[in-house]
Amino acid sequence: MRAVGSHADLATLDATAQAALVRAGEITAAELVEQAIARIEALNPVLNAVVTPAFEIGLRAVADGLPDGPFTGVPFLVKDLAAEVAGIRFTEGSRFLADNVSSHDQELVRRFRRAGLVFLGKTNTCEFGLRPICEPALFGPTRNPWNPERTPGGSSGGSAAAVASGMVPMAHANDMGGSIRFPASCCGLFGLKPTRARNPLGPEYGDVVNGMAVEHALTRSVRDSAALLDATSGPAAGDPYCAPASARPFVEEVTTDPGRLRVAFSDATPEGRPVAAECVAAVQAVAKLCEELGHDVVEATPPGLATEEFGRSIMAMYGGATQWIIGYWIRKMGREPGADELEPFTRALWDVGGGVSAGDYLLAVEHFQRLARDIAAFFETFDVWLTPTTSSSPLRVGELDTPPDQPFATAEISANFVAFPAVVANVCGLPAMSVPLHWTDDGLPIGAHFLGRFGDEATLFRLAAQLEAARPWAQRRPPVFAGS
Repeated sequence: MRAVGSHADLATLDATAQAALVRAGEITAAELVEQAIARIEALNPVLNAVVTPAFEIGLRAVADGLPDGPFTGVPFLVKDLAAEVAGIRFTEGSRFLADNVSSHDQELVRRFRRAGLVFLGKTNTCEFGLRPICEPALFGPTRNPWNPERTPGGSSGGSAAAVASGMVPMAHANDMGGSIRFPASCCGLFGLKPTRARNPLGPEYGDVVNGMAVEHALTRSVRDSAALLDATSGPAAGDPYCAPASARPFVEEVTTDPGRLRVAFSDATPEGRPVAAECVAAVQAVAKLCEELGHDVVEATPPGLATEEFGRSIMAMYGGATQWIIGYWIRKMGREPGADELEPFTRALWDVGGGVSAGDYLLAVEHFQRLARDIAAFFETFDVWLTPTTSSSPLRVGELDTPPDQPFATAEISANFVAFPAVVANVCGLPAMSVPLHWTDDGLPIGAHFLGRFGDEATLFRLAAQLEAARPWAQRRPPVFAGS
């Protein structure tokens, strides 16, 4: 085995490179996994990223023999939300589910296994994924490797902190309003939210909230994201619908020139909420970089994002979603949550959802379908829309804490943090990505967010790879990193 077998050296490699070492016989899968376990044990007391370790399960999988896939032997973590892994505790960040254990694998998890990934545990998330931070009452906050006083973002904050700190090279994440992209921005990672129905949600779910929720991962490299999506995407039997088929493997797009793209960009939010100067500077720098790379860049914003109907429809969708989430678990658990088993914000949103009628929900669906047509027309003129991913640098841990009798105060603070409408990708089913291209003077990452046209992850991967080559981020290391 070469010197690359040290903790620090392995932690710097992406998943593609780690898998290549295993295939070449330069390290065994067992050695790769054992060193990842050591990194998790060393860093987790600081970051609180992994809430349910499953080291013995991972080691047993290696001992039993792994399938031959693109990531054979690569250590991996699964977010503790939506993706069930048989025999592992599954809480969705809620005290209501504190002792719940999964009895089956989700289809996506089966595909992760077939790709050769080795599960080492579950990562932290906010309760039911409903906030852009990662501070559940059940497990406590996850901290950002770039500054442990800051949030790693949410709801996939545990996965983001684990990848950014070098515990594992990539980790599962999901997104119903920005939960892949916000943590990617906060932790200096690449985060792609795929097209609606690109990855399966079964067998437990078919269509989650009219296709708003999608599954994928947080990665340090663009090629890892593309190769993993190749390994997991495609419909499963019984899915209600599927994404348009890709013309070729996504990993081939990473080595394909994007050509001359038409880039729209905005440095102001549609609603006129305040934007930190560092975020304005970040997006302007990325717009300039796009021009230097030969793209046509124009300041423009899609229509319909600051209307009263848009806001009303968002509340109906999320209120209805929370009613569904809690109702689903009441049915599963055979009882209602106790008074102290839901956090105040979750309970308040559940109450709001009780006032959302079936008609209200369908009116919201109709509104978003109209919006999708308007944005599709916008993408006849432009190939991508660029904004900052968040409207400020990562919040301080505890900044969203509000009195229990004022549960929606946290929503107002959240709205100022994520004022650029990442949720448009979810309600319209579009692919989007956060690319780590800017760091503040005090060393905090700010992502550049690109929204793409329906079914066109290919353009996003091509552009992301071009940006990665022009402004490499792989050599950047946060203060809390394996071996440091």
